[in-house]
Amino acid sequence: MLQAADAAEFAVLERALKADTRKGVAQAVEAARRRLAADAEERRRVAALYSFQASVGSGVILGLDEVGRGPLAGPLTIGGVVLPDEPQVLGLNDSKQIPEAKRRAISDEVRATAIAWTIQHIPPERIDELGMSACLRQAFRAAIDDIEARGVKVDAILLDGNPLHLDPREVNVVKGDAKCASIAAASIIAKVERDSLMCEYAELYPEYGFEKNKGYGSGAHIDAIAQFGLSPIHRRSFCHFEVQETLF
Repeated sequence: MLQAADAAEFAVLERALKADTRKGVAQAVEAARRRLAADAEERRRVAALYSFQASVGSGVILGLDEVGRGPLAGPLTIGGVVLPDEPQVLGLNDSKQIPEAKRRAISDEVRATAIAWTIQHIPPERIDELGMSACLRQAFRAAIDDIEARGVKVDAILLDGNPLHLDPREVNVVKGDAKCASIAAASIIAKVERDSLMCEYAELYPEYGFEKNKGYGSGAHIDAIAQFGLSPIHRRSFCHFEVQETLF
């Protein structure tokens, strides 16, 4: 009962067990107290992300973030999320700060809770053709258009990082994925989606260890490129070191 109790239930149990001197009971009460304190602190932290979002934007807010800007292989991926004020999604944070084992569950909750969400991928060949700056603008624009095509009228667009001057509603938030609820949510769904895609590519091109490096330039990944050349999902413009052209 202590393990499952909410704050009100714990207060009743704590009073009922106050006279019980058994060590195991005392430990169970203390464990429940710590659990509830941690839960309350997490709720305060997440509430601050929602409060910050409300302080920099008003009305219907679309948060946007990207993952996969720097890898040698795989797509650039953009997430976009419009969150309601309630219920608040616990666990929201910069996706890089969330253990992989927890990211999937939080991503699923974001998708289930959001008023609207979108994922946009820009493939490697497009990155090679246009360059990263143009691809970022294209992907963010596509995310905005997709959300609004669903009938969601957006009042403010919050972007992590530097200004892109995409839209007059744009508000740029430095380190927004750690400060702002909707940007954090966009970061999480984008990372989960891209990581899953790179694991699928790992089955097609097992030589490169994409399930581990997700396309980033680890030592083992660069050694594999030197041995096997470039796969169809490598960004050739990012691979300036000497490699075999391709085995595919």
